[in-house]
Order: sequence, then structure tokens, then C-alpha cells
Amino acid sequence: MDAQGRGRADDVDPADQWVLNPRTGEYELRLPASAPQSPVPGPRRPTPRDSGTPSPDDGRTTGTAGAAGRTGTSGRAVPPQRQRRSAPEEPAPGRRGRRPAKKKSKGKKALLWTGGGTAFAVLVAGVGGYLYLKHLEGNVTTTDVGSAGSSSFKKDEAFNILIIGTDKRTGAGNEGYGDAGSVGHADTTILLHVSKDRSNATALSIPRDMIVDIPDCETKQEDGSTEIVPGEQDVRFNRSLGENGRDAGCAMRTVKEATGIQPHHFMMADFNAVKTLTTAVDGVDVCVEHAVDDPKSHLKLPAGESKVEGEQALAFVRTRHAFGNEGDLDRIKVQQQFLGSLMRKMSSSDTLTSPTKLVKLAEAATEALTVDSAIGNVGTLKDVALELKKVPPKNITFLTVPVVDNPTEKVKATVVANEAKAPQIFDMIINDVSFTEVKQKEKKEAAAVAARLKGEKSDPSEVRVRVLNGGAPDGSAQLELNYLQTQAGVTKSENAGNADAEVAKTTLEYAPDQADQARALAEILGLSGAAMKPGESVTNAQGMPTMTLTLGKDFKGAGVKLDAASAKPPEVDKTTADQKLCAS
Repeated sequence: MDAQGRGRADDVDPADQWVLNPRTGEYELRLPASAPQSPVPGPRRPTPRDSGTPSPDDGRTTGTAGAAGRTGTSGRAVPPQRQRRSAPEEPAPGRRGRRPAKKKSKGKKALLWTGGGTAFAVLVAGVGGYLYLKHLEGNVTTTDVGSAGSSSFKKDEAFNILIIGTDKRTGAGNEGYGDAGSVGHADTTILLHVSKDRSNATALSIPRDMIVDIPDCETKQEDGSTEIVPGEQDVRFNRSLGENGRDAGCAMRTVKEATGIQPHHFMMADFNAVKTLTTAVDGVDVCVEHAVDDPKSHLKLPAGESKVEGEQALAFVRTRHAFGNEGDLDRIKVQQQFLGSLMRKMSSSDTLTSPTKLVKLAEAATEALTVDSAIGNVGTLKDVALELKKVPPKNITFLTVPVVDNPTEKVKATVVANEAKAPQIFDMIINDVSFTEVKQKEKKEAAAVAARLKGEKSDPSEVRVRVLNGGAPDGSAQLELNYLQTQAGVTKSENAGNADAEVAKTTLEYAPDQADQARALAEILGLSGAAMKPGESVTNAQGMPTMTLTLGKDFKGAGVKLDAASAKPPEVDKTTADQKLCAS
């Protein structure tokens, strides 16, 4: 906390004190006479820099909200001018509070890590106040991604935000990170899915070295025209951004192509976001199993718990040589743990009850944030923040796309999606299924219907069933068959194609002498008694009697139980935002 934030600052909420000064056209923070003045934007007097003449004692600090060094006409501390342009294009004196013209991003701003988007979501709800939100909106850069995302944000639906960071170097002090010649690739990518009922969320990391097909993508040019950037097949995912003029919309289209999941919006943040966000909250708690001394990232930490901020925090999330096998997949795990810790710190009472910290956090996050045009206005950003705030940390799951080494390579450098596990992960997100247990209202069934579930059950290996698609997404019958055979032990199963007609509910038809098989399969699939239909069996190609499972429009994905709001995913590493873990 800086000097201006000491004393009684915790008794005042700056966001509630913003008023418009009709004489200057500025938004001003008015506090009681006895209250200290928080370092937030206000009117400023002209300086030599206003006329284009640099001032030798300007004393600015790039990217840090709340920095002192100048005073306005009222004697209050005023933060230094933001440096977002390469040329000294300063606004006219007295207009600091107005929102600058939105810029179209073509990779000119380096966007690295996921903290900016998440920070904004947590802190805006805490700061509140329309005028202050309007000011924050002026900090945000926007990119028009056209049809790659949604044209608006809908509060009553599930939504997916693609959080992207690049390996492009920007900002003072970042010379030791990233690729000096890079145009900005998708170095760190997390697809954040927020459930429709806001009971849970999933943060799915996408490895930068995963082989994918990049589709053709339409990009907006600075002159307002559009250009089609040709796609590529069998290339690293990180090339979906920056290369050949690809923008965030290209990365969004690549995610849809590779996973089937439609990103609705995106957020990106730069290297400095990690530094300024962690400094704004007075550091983030981390833990390492073994002492770290990495000469490449300059990260030095003792074994056990530590607090990192600024340069040290950036080194922690960027290092590849201090943990695991020194690869990108292990670095992803460490970044997920760090993000969980940052989220806990931002939502802690220590942060939320400190106006000074909230203001610093708000300025730091929005200075580094780039979003799609659909969520770039003040009202929508506020809505996104409030919706994200509803999700309990214990139900925010972090996991990574399941991958295996690329079989076409002799020297293993890239990975491909694990076809035995990844499709189920994608299906669960598409069908809005939680990776953590969430409460669900129990449905009561009539006694006769519920009785169908009671009795002896066959061993899964003795269950014989054919699977039909009666309204589920294309390919669901085969995906469910793969799950039954490889994970559920139902080896006597087959894909029978499409049903004659679509049905709303999944059903299992069976003959009376197959009731024990039906009960076993119902337990595996989470079928209710109402979904079990006593009737007749059919004969398969081998002349054996077989039950019929018809997947309806309620089908939630391969291996996902029909009677549950959450499901057990394949055997993959996953953590939740409330867990405190040590990197190893």
C-alpha cells in the first residue's frame, strides 16, 4: 500500500465518490475532508509534456496504477499518464477522464497471461460504481473478431471465454522473457467455461505445442476492410495467433475446430499484468516442494511457502526449468496453481475491504486487458464480472486437454489430443456438465417406476446392448460406445446407427429376462426408472438377444450420467481454485 492509502482509506469506498465536474468535464473523486486521497485519476494541471515537450522530472512508472509523483490543482496525488502508444500522442489538457478511441489489435500489445481477465472479473464487482467502471472501460483495448465469437453477452446462458497470452516481449524489464523475434504466438491459453446456473466453472488449458488444424479465418484490418488468412493443417496451436496476421478470432476458430467448443468471447493480458496485479494485492502465496534456483528465469525460492510479486511473480509463471520434466505441460500445472492462489487473494476479505488495493487492482487489470468488441463496453464488462463472481472457488476446476506424444515424431517435441480421453472432456464442457460435485434436486418417481432399478445386476461384461442415436449430437453413439467398451467394461456393445425418429429422453428397452442387465447398464449410465422401458429385445448379427439404448436430446456426453449435474471425468489431473498445492 502506498503512502496515500494509509490511515482511514479503508473507511472510504472510492468507487462511490466519483462525481462529474461540469467546469472541467472530468470525473473527480471527492472524499471527506479528513480522509486521505486515494491515487486515482483526477484533473491535472498542464505540464511541459502536454505541449509535446518531455519533462526531465516526469517520474512516471509504466503499467502501475496509483503511482505518485505529480499533484493536481487540488493538491491530490494524480497517477502518471499511461504509455500505450509508441509516439507521444497525448490528450489535450483537462481531458484525462475521457475514454480514448478504441484500438484494433493486430498483436501490437503483448498479451501473456490469464490474470488480467480473471482479475477484472473479481475486482469490478468489488469496486462497483458506474462512473469508475466507465473510467476503467477507457483503459481497455478491444479487437473486432467478427463471426468468430458472439455478438453480445447473455447473462442467462452458459458462456465460454478464451483467455490468451502471447510470447511477444513488451514492457520495460521484460527483455528476458519470450521470443525476441516473435510476432506474438498463443503461448498460454485457457478456455474458461461458466455453467448456465453459475454453480461451477471449468478452466481448460490448451497446450501451445498441441498439433491442430488452423482453419481459414477472416480478420479485420485497420482500414475497416477484411482479409482471409489461409489456414494450415497439422501445426502447433500457438501459431493460431500472431502468425501471418492471425488475430484472436483465428485462435477462437481454431479452438472450435480442435475441440468442438465454441468460444463466445476472449480476454488477453500482457507480461506486465502479472507484475502489476500481484503488486496491487501485496503479493501472492505460492508453495514449492524443493528449493528453486533457476538461472534462466532468475527465480529463487526456498522450499515451502513464499510470497511472490512483481518480477518474481512473473518469473514463477514463466519458468520451464524449475519444475517437473522442464516441459510446457508441467509449467501449465504451475500456472494453474498460481492462478488459483491469485483468485483466492483477490477475493479475500483483506483485498475486498481495501479501497486502495481495489483501485490499484482495477487500474492494473484494465491497463493490460484486451477483449472482443462485444464485451468491451462498461455495462457488459460489469455483467461478466458479476456472473463470474457467483461461481464458488471450490467448483472452479483447472485441467489440461489430455494429450499424448505425437506418434509421427522420432524426437518428441509436440503432442496430440488423447482420443481416448479428450472427447469426453470436450463433451462435458459442451453439455455444461460440472467436473466437481454440485447439488442437484432429487426427482421423485412413482413407486412402480422406481422399482425397475431394484434387484440383482449383471456384471458389465455380461451386458449386451446396441446403441442408437435418437437426437443426440452427431457421433454421440460412437463416443458412447467407446466409453462403454474401454472404460465401463461393457464389451458386448455395438453401434447401430441412427434411430428411426428423434426422442427427447434417452431410453433403454429390454426384455423381461434382461432386467438384471438393464439394471446394471442403468447404474453405469445414470438412467432413471422412467428411462427403462420393459418390452422386447432384438437379435444382433450374431443371433444373440440385445437390449436397445437410444440416446435422446438429453444426452450429456460420453460417460456422463444422465441423472447427475456432475460426472466423473476420465483419469486426468485436475485441481480446484480453493486448493493450496505445492509445485514440484
